[in-house]
Parts: sequence; structure tokens; C-alpha cells
Amino acid sequence: MSKKNSKTSPGNICLNKKAKFDYHIEDKYEAGMVLLGWELKSIRDGRCQLVDSYVHIQNGELWLVGCHITPLISACTHVIAEPRRARKLLLNKKEIAKLMRGNHQESHTVVALAMYWKGNRVKCEVALVKGKQDHDKRASIKEREWNIEKRRIMKKDY
Repeated sequence: MSKKNSKTSPGNICLNKKAKFDYHIEDKYEAGMVLLGWELKSIRDGRCQLVDSYVHIQNGELWLVGCHITPLISACTHVIAEPRRARKLLLNKKEIAKLMRGNHQESHTVVALAMYWKGNRVKCEVALVKGKQDHDKRASIKEREWNIEKRRIMKKDY
């Protein structure tokens, strides 16, 4: 039996961990993605990053900007592969309207949090977020370290 050369878990393709640290997440939505054939093959191979990506709203449509999908070496030569092209996200009109209203508020933005498989389709988790200030980031670091310390203490007791 051959093993699949995947760098992530079976459900998750890639996560944007920095977004969860930099922003307060308010609303989450599941969006479909419009992808090309070579992009889907690269995603199956685990060659995708959401690190500096964000969602741009233009003419009532959502576009994922900055997502890097590295083309495979064995990709077709007659197709010009653009790793950072804008990819269209698919949501219904009510959800897009909610995101547009939220995006117009001060210090709110729309960010991609994760990409994952749902059946044989690639879905993108999109969230309306509000930027954290430095003291909020310090508090989240302190809380994370305290949770680690609690686990260590509990492990020693048993």
C-alpha cells in the first residue's frame, strides 16, 4: 500500500495560526473556493500556506489574496502557474452582506483562518475579526503559558 505524501492531518490542509494570535475572532463562515487543476494537485500534496493572506471584498464578491500554493514540479508546461493569484471564495449573498457590513466598521477585517477538506472539496474558513492591541497579545501569551503550567502540575500529581 502506498502512503499519501501529506504534511497535514487528513481534514486540515493549512492553518493561519498567526491570525488567531493577532485578532479577536467574531464570526466564522465556511466558503467554497474556485481552484484550477494544478492548484488542487498541489493542495493534495500539502503545498499551501495562508500566512499573509486576507480576504478582499470587491463588487459583492470575496477574493482570497496572498494565499501561496506552490506549483508541483510535474505541472503542465502550457499553463502559467501563479502561486499567489487571487482566488474567488463562494458564499451566499446574506453572508457576504454580513461580512461587508462588518468590514466597514473601524478596525475590523476579513481573514482566512484555515483550509480543509469537506468530502472531495476544498473549503476555506473565513472570519470577521477585530485587531488585538499589544496588551491583549501579552494577556493571551500569559494565559497560554499558564495552561501549559497547569497541565505540567496535573501530570506530576498523577
